Amino acid sequence: MSAAQKDQLMNDLKRVLADAEALLVATADDTGEEVTRLRSRVTATLSQAKTGLIEAQAAVVDKAKVAAKATDEYVHDNPWKSIGIAAGVGLLVGAIIGRR
Repeated sequence: MSAAQKDQLMNDLKRVLADAEALLVATADDTGEEVTRLRSRVTATLSQAKTGLIEAQAAVVDKAKVAAKATDEYVHDNPWKSIGIAAGVGLLVGAIIGRR
């Protein structure tokens, strides 16, 4: 799964949570026993989902920081290799774009 897909998934989950909260607010005047039980269950589920989303987002940020630090250390330890790799990737991308 690409970073863009993960970002889209996170945005979709946030939108679902917001919509569910809006639905709970909109049905706040319904006082039936079944609705009250359902509202309590949905509220608890939303709370768990928010917590899970926040934890997942924090884990992704932590992993990205670790990867960035490792990359930074590698580039500082191997500057000429890094320049060579970057030049090779640049040539490859240039050749691909040039064919279009």
